[in-house]
Amino acid sequence: MSVITFLKDKLGVILLWLSFILITCLILWLTPSVQFNLSAVSYLIILQAVTLIIYLTASYAKKQKWLRAIENQENRNDFLSEQLKQATSEEQKIVQTYINQLIMDQRESLENVIQSQQDQKDFIDSWVHEIKVPLASVKLLNDAIEDDIQEQQFYQLENDLQKIESYVDQVLYYSRLDTFSRDYLIQEISLKRIILPVIRQNANYFIQHNLHYAIEGEDYEVLTDQKWLSFILNQVISNAIKYTGDNGSITLSLSKNDRGIWLEVKDTGIGIPLADQRRIFDKGFTGQTGRNQLHHSTGLGLYLAKSLAEKLGHSIYVTSTEGEGTTISLLFPILTYYTDGTEEKLI
Repeated sequence: MSVITFLKDKLGVILLWLSFILITCLILWLTPSVQFNLSAVSYLIILQAVTLIIYLTASYAKKQKWLRAIENQENRNDFLSEQLKQATSEEQKIVQTYINQLIMDQRESLENVIQSQQDQKDFIDSWVHEIKVPLASVKLLNDAIEDDIQEQQFYQLENDLQKIESYVDQVLYYSRLDTFSRDYLIQEISLKRIILPVIRQNANYFIQHNLHYAIEGEDYEVLTDQKWLSFILNQVISNAIKYTGDNGSITLSLSKNDRGIWLEVKDTGIGIPLADQRRIFDKGFTGQTGRNQLHHSTGLGLYLAKSLAEKLGHSIYVTSTEGEGTTISLLFPILTYYTDGTEEKLI
């Protein structure tokens, strides 16, 4: 609290003091038996003014200490861990009691929310791991009856199973966003070592829709988490497959410039409307194409891809032309604390 603000709050006291001065001077001037002495009155006003200044100074210091204690409490990252104890006046004690009660209620509510979220996360993790067992069993059964059903029905069942598994993975990774720091391992790994398994994972879609794919550019090694980057890339490639028509193509390009290493996934699909391009990474956003019955979307895939990429220190961009195709670019920045043999090492 500034001095000016404090004086504004004490304006009533100052006006009351001025009123007493005026009343005193008026009484002395109107009383016949008392000789009105200007010097004596001035001396009296000065003494009262000094007394008022001392009172206001002490009051300001006392209040400033109290307000500084509240400000320090607000600036703490764990401001709910401790209660206020600096109150001195009765007024401050009433406010302190009220604030401490709010802190206790807020702390209790926060603990309940955290516990509820943890219970929910534990349930989701358990459910995801439990559901993977019957999914694996159904896949085995589907392989076993491959010769007993029509080829189209077999592929349809296989595609649906893969979609279910993809949605299950989305749920798992979404539930782990907040605990990412406890579930990653950064290491140097080849990009093609990550790309090829993801391509094989989606091989059925490439075959059924006669999609052509190509991997261009030399291989590069980047610092990342293999499991999380595989999930990111799978979301990007799944989107490219979903919105690319039969006989289309998907090209994965690897390159390097002064910003870092780039992995681009370019498709010849339907493209993204310009109005939707800024929002495709928003949670739950499906856009015009995602609302189409032929291209149903959950609005979570690219949101998770961007969220996980940022947590890994990578960047993700989109460029698209409606009716021509879309390019999703992943950038692995050159880290200042990591250099290869041709670069000047940090001292």
